[in-house]
Amino acid sequence: MRGLVLALALTCADGVAAQEFTTLKGHGGPIMDIAVSEAGQVATASFDNAVGLWSGRAPRWLDGHEAAVNAVAFAPDGMVSAGDDFTVRVWNGDAGRVLGQHKGKVMDLAVSEPLGLVASASWDGTIGLWPLNGAVPQDALARLDAPGGVNVVAFDGTDGLLAGTTTGALLRYDLATGDALPLVQHGFGVNEIVVTPDWIAYGAVDGGTRVLRRDGMEVADFTLDRRPILALAYHAGTGQLAVGDGEGYIMVVDTAEWRISRDFRATRQGPVWALAFSTDGGTIWAGGLDDVVYGWPVALLDEFEPGIDGKRSFLRDPQEMGNGERQFMRKCSICHALEPGPSRKAGPSLHGVFGRDAGSVPGYVYSETVAGLGFKWTDETIDALFETGPDHYIPGSKMPMQVIAKAQDRADLIAFLKEATQ
Repeated sequence: MRGLVLALALTCADGVAAQEFTTLKGHGGPIMDIAVSEAGQVATASFDNAVGLWSGRAPRWLDGHEAAVNAVAFAPDGMVSAGDDFTVRVWNGDAGRVLGQHKGKVMDLAVSEPLGLVASASWDGTIGLWPLNGAVPQDALARLDAPGGVNVVAFDGTDGLLAGTTTGALLRYDLATGDALPLVQHGFGVNEIVVTPDWIAYGAVDGGTRVLRRDGMEVADFTLDRRPILALAYHAGTGQLAVGDGEGYIMVVDTAEWRISRDFRATRQGPVWALAFSTDGGTIWAGGLDDVVYGWPVALLDEFEPGIDGKRSFLRDPQEMGNGERQFMRKCSICHALEPGPSRKAGPSLHGVFGRDAGSVPGYVYSETVAGLGFKWTDETIDALFETGPDHYIPGSKMPMQVIAKAQDRADLIAFLKEATQ
């Protein structure tokens, strides 16, 4: 069953606010990486061996890899990709060519336009530096050795390169000499790096999420009891740092105040492997085990407001909840509130939903599809919604909702909603 935590699509899928939520569908496997160009175009790398280049919600497929694609990045005149087939490929239009090859999986890419270089991180224990305008096939301009497999690379201006390894090393390479300066020896593998002129953030296998000054001194530690960290994305204009982990959460850090501003569960199960901000910072693109890419409107995500015990209700251990509440948290809580009145969520409140005409909450603007449904929300219609899936029950729904296969799970959700929405 697909794992994204999506809303109870009673009306959310066709409301005005929900139209800001975007899905990119077409891949045939998990989403491994996402990149956004300066012009706002989205590129995706997938386990299905393909790169997707999206114009709106329409994909153009770039085929050529012979195994899963792990990384994608935009280059000045096209894009580059890399994956489990050990290759780094460059794409200009639909034509792809091999830029270089490793002796192990290639896990990450970084592009430096000023240097005209692509850096590739490989589990063969090396970093390749490839000239974008070089002949193919070719040897790397340079190969930098690392202490273990390399998970991630990031250019540090024009004279340095940061790398994180499976052995927990965070290194800065001098590109003029090839010498490596150890910045951190973390106890577990370093999976992700973000580099800015003022600080470096990294995420690790043990859940470590830390921010360092350029000299390696710690600025902040946002480590939570969630592991591993699998994705980082930064938007300089809004100062947002997004963190995706193996337990399905996305945390957003306000880097101006070094505080967690938002934290939400984005998947029912499985990891968040890929994150990228839109050019204006208003959307977080996310991918994982689903074969769908999701664009979350940042403004509609719950703000982080720790309670007395420091926990959010939707961050509680699922074992602390009844089955009906668990179903609500997994399926509905991102888009719908239970309390009366307007909210900042994507869909209308579910307060008083039983017996209510579909598409009838005052003040919420519905599309003609939902406004004209002509039925009431009852035990039977809500059960049917989740038995067949909202995208089938309400044809034309924009959200690729999942079904609740077990009748008892649907019954428990309905019982919870009856009590919680009175």
